[in-house]
Amino acid sequence: MCKVISISNQKGGVAKTVSSVNIGIGLAREGKKVLMIDADPQGSLTISLGWEYPDKMDVTLATIMMKIINDESVSPDEGILHHTEGVDILPGNIELSGLEISMNGVISRETVLRQYVDMMREYYDYIICDCMPSLGLLTINALACADSVLIPVSAGYLPVRGLEQLIKTIGRVKRQLNPKLQIEGILLTMVDSRTNYAKDIVRQVHEAYSSAVRVFDTQIPMSVRAAEISAEGSSLYQYDPKGKAASAYLALVDDILGKECVNNG
Repeated sequence: MCKVISISNQKGGVAKTVSSVNIGIGLAREGKKVLMIDADPQGSLTISLGWEYPDKMDVTLATIMMKIINDESVSPDEGILHHTEGVDILPGNIELSGLEISMNGVISRETVLRQYVDMMREYYDYIICDCMPSLGLLTINALACADSVLIPVSAGYLPVRGLEQLIKTIGRVKRQLNPKLQIEGILLTMVDSRTNYAKDIVRQVHEAYSSAVRVFDTQIPMSVRAAEISAEGSSLYQYDPKGKAASAYLALVDDILGKECVNNG
């Protein structure tokens, strides 16, 4: 059975796309068939996986969603790109910005992406959706089609402050659009465990949220290599396989798969 995980945080710069890449490819390394959807007009996921000019692409997520809005047929392989590390990707680009504006008058505009995702479930074990850094209509679409949402949060004061708003939005989507939506967990990223500041932020997150929401024991350490991979078109497993960040993402993938085993057992 396919599981759809949207990776979301309205705050930028929290390692959301880096996490999407390494979770998706990490799952593929475990033998899972993975589709990654770039739901960000900046095309960050597309660029990070090696396609440098997403704005020049003819078929992207915007193309597919517009076809669905216009009630046109979409084939399962339409627009899909294949990455050398074993994942498929539906790219995103700047056209998503225009689409988001034009969707305001569309009937059931919050569930356009769900129609596509539901069609693709039979072909994949996991679908990973990399959301844009906002709580706009595209992000609502990504939450409305997901089974769970994973929230990367960098170890800083402002990103942690923004968590409350995001969790409230997830709650509204669950009540109004997607009753099955769960929070996969909060993932602390860019953690410099040598500093008291980072330790204090980690403590605050656990105290504020761990009673109601899973806070992953695995933390992603501060890593220059992790920041560099967006320009390399590969995962950390290929670019810096012995690094601490790569090891942390592998442990996170084990956590996700382990949780699935418990839930399905």
